[in-house]
Amino acid sequence: MTSPDIRVRTGSAPPGRRYFFSYFHFVPRVFAPGDPPVFFPQPAEPRRGGCTPHVHRGVAPTCDPRPVPTPLRIAYGDHPSQFGELTLPEGAPRAVVVVVHGGFWRNRHGLELGRPLAADLAAAGFAAWNIEYRRVGGDGGWPATFEDVAAAVDLLAGREDLPLEEVVAVGHSAGGHLATWLAARPGLPPDAPGAGPAVRLRGVVSQAGVLDLVDAERNGVGNGAQADLLGGGPDDVPDRYVLASPIERLPLGVPVVCVHGTDDVNVPIRQSERFVAAAGAEAELVVLPGVEHFAVIDPTTEAWAACRDGLERLLGS
Repeated sequence: MTSPDIRVRTGSAPPGRRYFFSYFHFVPRVFAPGDPPVFFPQPAEPRRGGCTPHVHRGVAPTCDPRPVPTPLRIAYGDHPSQFGELTLPEGAPRAVVVVVHGGFWRNRHGLELGRPLAADLAAAGFAAWNIEYRRVGGDGGWPATFEDVAAAVDLLAGREDLPLEEVVAVGHSAGGHLATWLAARPGLPPDAPGAGPAVRLRGVVSQAGVLDLVDAERNGVGNGAQADLLGGGPDDVPDRYVLASPIERLPLGVPVVCVHGTDDVNVPIRQSERFVAAAGAEAELVVLPGVEHFAVIDPTTEAWAACRDGLERLLGS
């Protein structure tokens, strides 16, 4: 086995911060006291019996030779976008993973982005709940988008065939924001959208998530996507940013694993770095050297494998 490309950030770690280096599968190599940990997995290699990495254009490939389980479509409301797809494993599920797709909260993309991940998770023994929601341009925005993802998760409360004490979420890009916001629901004010969850998350894997909405809007992430979502900028509707931005809801009370590539030009890794620095021991950052925005939703890559390993750590904690 060749030596991995272990990448060290320029400059030294701030006081109280730990940088944690590893081979793929996160075997510790170098570490120092403090927290939160930062992981550097090995660069992507082919997976699944010779499938090669793809050029990522927002849709994950389907070269996995395993049979794809048939998802069950379940509506949680009357709107065409208020539904989810539940993919069950063979036998009793180990846990439930809520899959939240991205697309800067806009109507252009839907839960089709999460289907390859749901199939991979079901093959690994998880029940995957891949949720759709109203998006900007399709009756979404504030507060509809938030009400929808909350209602989708709460729908699980009526299912006795699922281990509801073992529910985690994985979300990509804008879906990483929503997945992390879902974990923050227990701390919301009683009159806020999504308050009083019927189902609580045990943890979240944020895949290149937009976790600081104020910083994202002020730095042009998504070309005004945050303002479109919330109906204005941070100076126009500051109270909405306080309720909607995961970094503003800290502490969440559950762990968050932030997986982010260094070559991501859609959502800069700064988003995950800022969140992990603010969250302290509640969060960890998995740095993917040379990885771009969409590799984390391609189940043939080691970038997705890093996300899967994050889920395993959450459920093992």
